[in-house]
Amino acid sequence: MAKKKTIALRCPTCRQIVLAKDEHFPFCSNRCRVIDLGKWISGGYVISTPVNDPESGGEAEYTDGRQHASGEGSARSNPSSHGESDVRKPN
Repeated sequence: MAKKKTIALRCPTCRQIVLAKDEHFPFCSNRCRVIDLGKWISGGYVISTPVNDPESGGEAEYTDGRQHASGEGSARSNPSSHGESDVRKPN
């Protein structure tokens, strides 16, 4: 008689061992599942390298998510004119 393999992984959030037959697999509980979802929503998980798109004919251009405005009269060209503060990052 052949042995059945039991699949077990560690919960990605708390590292507790979880069996494949558990209700919340691959998480150990609904709490850990929600914590992981929160990391996705807040941007805690990101792709750090550019994604290659074979349909565009090669490597896709990497952008950091910021849009650059050009031309005069742009609302983004002078952030202080709309009450936005100039935030500087410490070195």
